[in-house]
Amino acid sequence: MWETVGIPETEAQVYEALISRGHSTADVLSSRVNITTARTTRALASLIQRGLVTRAPGRPARYSAVEPSLAGSVLIAKREHELRRLQQHLNKLDEAFHAEKSANRLDDHIEVIRGAPKIWRTFVRVQRRAQQEVRAFDKPPYFVAAGEHGDEGPNLEERRFLEAGTIGYRVVYDQESVAIPGRLENIWEGIKRGERAKVGTSLPVKLVMCDDTLAIISSAADYHNGVAYLIRPSSLLDMTAALFEAVWSRAVPLNRSGPTGSQATMSSRDRQLLGLLASGATDEVIARTFGWSIRTVQRHIHELMQQVGARTRFQIGMEAARRGWL
Repeated sequence: MWETVGIPETEAQVYEALISRGHSTADVLSSRVNITTARTTRALASLIQRGLVTRAPGRPARYSAVEPSLAGSVLIAKREHELRRLQQHLNKLDEAFHAEKSANRLDDHIEVIRGAPKIWRTFVRVQRRAQQEVRAFDKPPYFVAAGEHGDEGPNLEERRFLEAGTIGYRVVYDQESVAIPGRLENIWEGIKRGERAKVGTSLPVKLVMCDDTLAIISSAADYHNGVAYLIRPSSLLDMTAALFEAVWSRAVPLNRSGPTGSQATMSSRDRQLLGLLASGATDEVIARTFGWSIRTVQRHIHELMQQVGARTRFQIGMEAARRGWL
C-alpha cells in the first residue's frame, strides 16, 4: 500500500512499528520488525527526509513518528503533483506523436481523422485534454454503437470526470438523439452526475470540444465516409466555440435542481415530456423517445395541457417557462 506514494516496504514497516511505540530507538525497532539495526537506521534516516519521522537530540538517538494523517496528506499531494506533471508531459508527447503520424493534415490547424477506431480514440483524447470544461453536440449517427465499450456506455470518460467533480460538461442533444429508445434514461443518468444538458433542433454537426484548445467535429456525411476533423487553436476553433454558445443559448434545458411548487406534483415522465415539448419535438419524436403510440402521446399532451391550463402546445412551453420549470 505504501508503495503507492513511493515508500519501500522496509520503511513502511519501521514507520508503522514506530507509531505503535510512540517513540523508540533503532535497536528496539529493529527487533520489532525483525531486521538488522543498520537497515533500521537507514530506513529511519530516509523516513526523516520524507517528513514521516523526527529525531530527538541526544544519545542514544530516539525517534518519533509524525502524525499519519498529516504525513500521508503531504505524500499524497506530492504524488498527485507528480502525476499531473506526467500527464502534462504525456499530452505533449501525444500531440507530437499524432503530429508526426498524421499524413492527412489539411494545414497546421486541421487534421483529418479516418476510420471509426481512430475517431473513437481521438474522441477520448480530446476529453482527457480538458482542464475545465467539455462542450458537445450529441447527434446521431454514432461512430460507436451502444454497448460497444461495455456497460458503462460509450462515454466512460465523461462519467469518470463527473464523478470526480474535476471537469464540467455542457451537452446539447439533438431531438433525434433523445428519440433513440432508452437514450433519455442514459441522459438523465449523466444529469444526475452533474452534466448540464439541453435539447436542440437539427444540430449542425457532431462536436466535442475541450476548453478552447481542441475540438473534434463531423457531420452526417462525414459519418458515412468514416471521417472526422480535429481542430487545433485557430480562428476556426474560435468560430466552433461561438457556434456552440449560440446553439446553447437557444436550446431548451433538460435539467433543473429539482421540482418545485406545482411541478412537484408532476411525474418524472411528465417533466421529461414537458422538456421535449418545449424543445419543439414532434409527436413522432416523442413516441420514439418513450416507446408510445401517437395516440398515447396525444393523450399525455392533452392531460399536460389541462394540468398547466394551456390550450395549445405552444402555451405549454410558455407556461412552463413562466413558472420557471425550464
